[in-house]
Amino acid sequence: RLKAAGLVRRERYRAIFLTDAGRELAEACRRRHRVVVAFLLSLGIDEETAERDAEGIEHHVSTTTLEAFEHALQKFQSSK
Repeated sequence: RLKAAGLVRRERYRAIFLTDAGRELAEACRRRHRVVVAFLLSLGIDEETAERDAEGIEHHVSTTTLEAFEHALQKFQSSK
């Protein structure tokens, strides 16, 4: 499925490599995860729980909500 979606390429007798589109998607996923974890930590959630909860939240949170999380984080960090 990843190859059909253009996210990976495979070279014979070698490893599987991310395409540019695959790298962009992977970075977007990492970014979503970091934002959700940071937001949960700012609420006082312990790190282990924040990481675990972020695994579920990051796949369902809308772009609008993610941007709101980022905005709230910026406000929180600037008020410290």
